[in-house]
Amino acid sequence: MGSSTPSSSTAKPESDYAKAEKAVKAKDFKGAIPLLEKVVASEPKNADAFNYLGYSHRKIGEKDKALAYYKKALDIDPNHMGANEYLGELYLEMGDLPSAETRLATLDKFCKTCEETHELREAIEKFKKTGKAS
Repeated sequence: MGSSTPSSSTAKPESDYAKAEKAVKAKDFKGAIPLLEKVVASEPKNADAFNYLGYSHRKIGEKDKALAYYKKALDIDPNHMGANEYLGELYLEMGDLPSAETRLATLDKFCKTCEETHELREAIEKFKKTGKAS
């Protein structure tokens, strides 16, 4: 009798990117970083992996590394919604409101109603009221 689900011997192994994405979503940023480093070593044009590297480094307090990885993601794909949002949030954490507003203007060009645009707009408004990043 046949089965509609593959056996473990024929199942495709989970990619490093998929494992890293799960780690990021579970807030295991230190666990995600080495996986993402493997991904970008083999896929140097993977803007999503560079974006997650930036995000992971930002979440563990390594702002300089985060900045470099976000910029690398945007060098590959200037329209990357996540990298634009997260870079704007990093700028707010660094107290650089004008640069955050530039990222918001970039997002607005692509999609005024997207989640990334909304999230950065809210973070900027909060920063203007409190002087602190979210």
